[in-house]
Amino acid sequence: MDNVRIDKWLWAARFFKTRSLAVKAVSGGHIALNGHKVKPARIVQVGDSLVIRQGFIEVTLNVLALSEQRGPAAAARMLYQETEESVSKREQVQAERKELNLQGSRPEHRPGKHERRKIRQFLKKE
Repeated sequence: MDNVRIDKWLWAARFFKTRSLAVKAVSGGHIALNGHKVKPARIVQVGDSLVIRQGFIEVTLNVLALSEQRGPAAAARMLYQETEESVSKREQVQAERKELNLQGSRPEHRPGKHERRKIRQFLKKE
């Protein structure tokens, strides 16, 4: 196997749960191949460099192997190698988000009947 479509490779490497999500990400400009935005039918070859943006995380990696079939996660990790600066940048972003607590804290308990009624009344006023 000399080359594979980028959407199939992203799906096989387990960056996206379905191939249609991979197509949407590539079409939306969230994937860069060798520094250029590409279309879903673009061919990926061994040695190519990919930049994948998913939310706040940006991953830079090198393609080590090709596959059209989705396999176990251990096999998918063998298809690519993330660059060291990408790993450090990703960990830094995660630490900053954790520090800012952007995920929000969980409530101590679920609202009871009386509290739910107050919430509904409050939402109806707005």
